[in-house]
Amino acid sequence: MLRNTLLASLLVSSAMTLAVATPALAGKSDRAREAIAAAEAKIHTAESTGAGVDAPRDTAQARAALASAREDLKSGHKDAAIREAIQAQAMADTAIGASQQRKDNALAAAREDKQATQEAARDDVAAAQGQAAAAQDQAAAAQQQAVDSQQQAADANARADSAQQSAAASAQDAASARDAATLAAAQAARPAPQVETTITTQHSTASGGHVKRKKVTTTHSAARPATTSNETTTTTTKVVPQ
Repeated sequence: MLRNTLLASLLVSSAMTLAVATPALAGKSDRAREAIAAAEAKIHTAESTGAGVDAPRDTAQARAALASAREDLKSGHKDAAIREAIQAQAMADTAIGASQQRKDNALAAAREDKQATQEAARDDVAAAQGQAAAAQDQAAAAQQQAVDSQQQAADANARADSAQQSAAASAQDAASARDAATLAAAQAARPAPQVETTITTQHSTASGGHVKRKKVTTTHSAARPATTSNETTTTTTKVVPQ
């Protein structure tokens, strides 16, 4: 929009300048007025496009030349008025060009900044995605380590249970061995069984009486480890008279 307005103003100013330079116009006064009008139009265009801010020196010089042209026309110095008006137009054109160049530079810089910002944002996004991927990999590795640790703990528990069962079986075997040893020691310490033999002898005397004699014989036998009870054998011998 600004560029179109600027071009339209330049075309109008150029047309007025050409009209000033046309020999068919009657009198230098008219040519001076037209040159002044063209200069004023260009200066107005420059100021409306921001040349007063972007190119303040050129705009001020154009204003000063325009003022001198008006004074010269009032003083009857028509040729000087025409020259100064044309000079004012040139200064206005310079101001317009400088303003437009500044705007183009600012626009290009803004585009470059925007592109740089977009590239930086893309780099940031890529970096964030990379960090997220790395974090996911670390989480997966940690999870796998946790699974491995759980499996190792389960294996260790299983080995501990097996060892505990083996220890219990060993303790049971040891207890059985101790019981057997205690029983064997008790049997070995038990006294040997005694065999008692009783012999009773009866004799008749001359007077018709009877005399009984009793003989007891005790025999010690060797201990029998497998026997759990004592046995006593008594033998009685009786003599009957004829």
